Amino acid sequence: MFKTILLPIDLSADHSWKKALPAALRLAGPENGVLHVVTVVPDFGMSVVGSFFEKGYEDKALAHVGDELKDWVKKHVPEDVEVHPHVLLGRVYDEIISAANRLGVDAIVLASHRPELSDYLIGPNAARVVRHAPQSVFVVRGD
Repeated sequence: MFKTILLPIDLSADHSWKKALPAALRLAGPENGVLHVVTVVPDFGMSVVGSFFEKGYEDKALAHVGDELKDWVKKHVPEDVEVHPHVLLGRVYDEIISAANRLGVDAIVLASHRPELSDYLIGPNAARVVRHAPQSVFVVRGD
């Protein structure tokens, strides 16, 4: 079993966690592993895009998403599990790998939808995490 698990989720997409959360909990096992749940707020990147938003919009967005993530954890993670929610800002796959390294997790459990041709050409976030993360990565197929 693994001591620390990172579970990246998209709060707006149930398929990002419906099957991955139970898998992460099973991997943590009865030894009381630690679950880190992360969600990533995409960064607009270019300053020209950010200039269209009011000052402090990122801080407000991060606080709002943080509250939503805490509510999600209370609703979906059993009370006897040690869980730590994290809201990150940036490119999804970069932030997942960075968080896994910073938190010293043993494994990453993430969901992936059925591959389509475009996924093979551009590479989804899950594929990038699998290719670049030094941790074990478990991809749980969604619907």
